[in-house]
Formats: sequence, C-alpha cells, structure tokens
Amino acid sequence: MQPQSLSIRESLLAEIEANDPKGRPGFPELQQGYVLDAVGRKLRTNQNPHLEQAVLTQWQELFRTGLLAWGLNLANPNPPFFHLTERGRAALANLARDPSNPAGYLRHLSSVATLDPIANSYLTEALDCYVDGRFKASAVMTGCAAESVILRLRDLTVDKLNSLGRTISRELTDWRVKTVSDGLHDFFDANSAAFSRQLREPFEAYWAAFSQQIRTTRNAAGHPVSVDPVTPDSVHASLLIFPELARLATALSNWVSTELK
Repeated sequence: MQPQSLSIRESLLAEIEANDPKGRPGFPELQQGYVLDAVGRKLRTNQNPHLEQAVLTQWQELFRTGLLAWGLNLANPNPPFFHLTERGRAALANLARDPSNPAGYLRHLSSVATLDPIANSYLTEALDCYVDGRFKASAVMTGCAAESVILRLRDLTVDKLNSLGRTISRELTDWRVKTVSDGLHDFFDANSAAFSRQLREPFEAYWAAFSQQIRTTRNAAGHPVSVDPVTPDSVHASLLIFPELARLATALSNWVSTELK
C-alpha cells in the first residue's frame, strides 16, 4: 500500500474506533456518513475528487476484506448502518500496532527495532497481503522477513568472531536458516552469563518461541498439503510476534557489536 493509502486506512479505523458504541446506551450506531464526513474533515479533502475517491477506495476495502459488514440488525440490514465483524473488533483491540493498521504497525516496529532493506521489503509485502486477506502469502512473506533478520544477525556475529580470531561453529555457516537459528541460539546461550538482565531474560524466554512460531506458520503456508494450511489467527500472531523478534535481534546485534570480546 502507498503511504497515502496507509494514512487513509488508519484514519478510517481510528474514526470507527472512536464512534463504536460497544453496546453503550445513548451512543449512536455506526453509520457510513458520520465516519466519511469526519475522515474527510481530518484529511482536508476539500472536495478534492482524487483524495475523496482514495478515501472511498479504502472504505470499500474494509468491507471487502471482512473488517466491516453492512447493517445494524435484521430490521436495518442496509447502509448507511454498518457494524464491525469479529475480525474487525480484533483489529481495533490494539489499533496502534495491529497489522490491520499497517501505518501504526510500522510506526511501532520502527520504535523498537531497525530492519535492513531486505527484511523491510518482505514485511511490507506481508502487511499488504494481510490487509488484502491473502493469508498464505502473508505467512510466507512474514517468514522471509524473519529469516532475513536472523541471517543479518548471523552475518554480524560471524564477522565479529572472525575479527576476534575466534572459532565459528559449523551451524553458523550453514545455508539452512533453521540450522543457523539453532546455532545462534546455542552461541548466545553459551554467552548469556555476560548479558545484562534486560537482555538475558527476553532471550531465554522468547528466542526459541519467536523463531519457531513464525517458522512453523511460514512452512505450513509454503508446503501445499491442504487448501487452508494456515488460519488468519496464526498469521495475525506471526505479525504481532515479529516486532518482538526484531527487537530482540537488534538488542543481540548491539551486544555483539559492543560487548562480545
């Protein structure tokens, strides 16, 4: 998605969240006109036909991809009333960083980690696929982004060990990402006594779980043994986990660069 589309989508979701009655008495039901008028004022469309049509495009995308559905109840099943689907409510539960809101998600990610261009390109495509409802493709792209993060950490670690004249394990030079990931885990585990508590605790708690969940979902999508090898929930989980994996990898990279002797 282009930056303008990301901003429009985030504005629409934020306005829906602000106006969602959530069963509260006295709150008006969600209606199309209220949301579009508010977003138009926020984005200052000012009767700009191209911008107004861009808003309408993203509005329709929220229905097409299953976050919104028309109607209030059986007595009022048509526009202008609409309601949030189960998937839509899940997206609004943590709107600031949910993958259904790529602009907020990427903002959160950039606040906790720095991705190399390769990982960033795959992750951006993973988000595009997710919001478009192409979950198998999103799972594969998220897995590729995670693999890029792991390989970058491996390269940094190997370069530092070479500069120190230290022995490098066979696993760290293997072509298989799973073997490399296991080799990194073993290396950092052997050196974890030198970690600060702020690094040691998340490494011990999360490294294996992070890499395994994303890898398992990616492999399930990448090996076509069934029509629906992954669920939207499993892909959603992978994308929610990814920033924490990137955060941990960034912290480990900093330790390798500054503390490994």
